[in-house]
Amino acid sequence: MGANTNVVTDATFEAEVLKSKLPVLVDFWAEWCAPCRALAPTLEEVAGEFKDKIKVVKINIDENPGAPSQFGVRSIPTLIIFKAGQQVDQSLGNIPKSQVVSLVNKVIG
Repeated sequence: MGANTNVVTDATFEAEVLKSKLPVLVDFWAEWCAPCRALAPTLEEVAGEFKDKIKVVKINIDENPGAPSQFGVRSIPTLIIFKAGQQVDQSLGNIPKSQVVSLVNKVIG
């Protein structure tokens, strides 16, 4: 992935996301998904700008079916933001940077 985003798997999801001290923005994506690939640079930018306040991670739904099923992910890309192990908000599709920042601001304000 990029310099500012990390990869999580079903095996690391609990430790990296649910038990994270920082809020976490999770990108549920797949290699074949063009809107997912289009969203990646936006997430990289947001991750860089908010790096001390939030963690941005990506989970490939084809390789890791557990977490998407646990959180009801039906289409991708889906962004879900977690704080203190709880799902706070989510967004579907390739959204503009302003909407990604708005998601982030809900948990760091």
